[in-house]
Amino acid sequence: MSLQDTPRANRLHIGIFGKRNSGKSTLLNAITNQDIAVVSDVAGTTTDPIYKSMELHGIGAVEFIDTAGFDDVGELGEKRVEKTELAAEKTDIALMVFADMPDLEQEWIAKFKKAGTPVISIITKTDIIDNADEIASEIKKLTGEDAVLWSLSKSEGKQNIDKIREAIMRKLPEDFKSVSLTGDLVHENDVVMLVMPQDIQAPKGRLILPQVQVIRDLLDKKCIPICSTADKIDETLASLKNPPKLIITDSQVFKIVYDKKPKESLLTSFSVLMAANKGDINEFVKGAAAIDKLTENSHVLIAEACTHVPLTEDIGREKIPNMLRKKVGQSLNIDIVSGVNFPDDLSKYDVIIHCGACMFNRKYVLSRIERANAQNVPITNYGVVIAHINGILDKITY
Repeated sequence: MSLQDTPRANRLHIGIFGKRNSGKSTLLNAITNQDIAVVSDVAGTTTDPIYKSMELHGIGAVEFIDTAGFDDVGELGEKRVEKTELAAEKTDIALMVFADMPDLEQEWIAKFKKAGTPVISIITKTDIIDNADEIASEIKKLTGEDAVLWSLSKSEGKQNIDKIREAIMRKLPEDFKSVSLTGDLVHENDVVMLVMPQDIQAPKGRLILPQVQVIRDLLDKKCIPICSTADKIDETLASLKNPPKLIITDSQVFKIVYDKKPKESLLTSFSVLMAANKGDINEFVKGAAAIDKLTENSHVLIAEACTHVPLTEDIGREKIPNMLRKKVGQSLNIDIVSGVNFPDDLSKYDVIIHCGACMFNRKYVLSRIERANAQNVPITNYGVVIAHINGILDKITY
């Protein structure tokens, strides 16, 4: 799979963190061998995080994030730090940059440790600071690991960039060693039927991202995918010599497909597969039970990863709210957020219903689940909720 084939959300996210003017942007430019970020001696040059996609030898497609200094000050500085905190939630591996003795870095390293995010410590500007060894000693006490010493102006600069790449490979999370969307559900030569309604929500002339990713996953496994629209389920099944091993459907037609599927065939949905791949499917299944406790006075938060313009019969903005109100009552309170907008305070909600998150990386989805858990708010997923409302959640696989 080439870099162009790899969606941003599926790439290893490597965040670069540190105080202002510590050399973060210079480091990004050196690693990518491009002038991606503006470099200046003026503190606070980087404002919004800079995202750079590239192919990193030995690892594959990655997404570097160059962040604003977490010691920024003032009203604007606070907003920059908020953006840096958001970038931290998306980070799979953190490069912590030091140009002086550790202070604020300790707090951020503790945050990353709590989130299970590996940290690589890098001491920059070793050509102009005279206490690099002392800084390295303090970092070793703080992290238990040796820091990488680096300076662009020294002859060993490129060699130490290679050391950083090697450190990234050593810290590679398990999630990036096995990323199959269909997991162990199917194997080589299994026939898999994909039910993909092409309604008003389907983009003209192409398939939506989860469908493309699942098809690619099945082809990589040497399965035999068969595609059908919802109105051709019977004809497609009749054309097959044997029932398909697995049927993957759009969640919106879960019940229709369940009623028509052969008893031998397993059933799941694109959204459920994405939920299992990007988040914690067991947490989402557990969270679906909160649907049964809703009343007309309850509050529901629906969270979409993408920021598309909503169309008629949009699943998150219309179909799921209509299902919930039909089940609970028309006065049910429903808030909808999209993109990176996600409330810090979730306490007023009785349940959070999240999309499949094809536009987010796994680390960011897990951070949202953790935030919900910390505030004792159940969280679930579009496909899981639809299966639950239709009474077939215990009949699907994931």
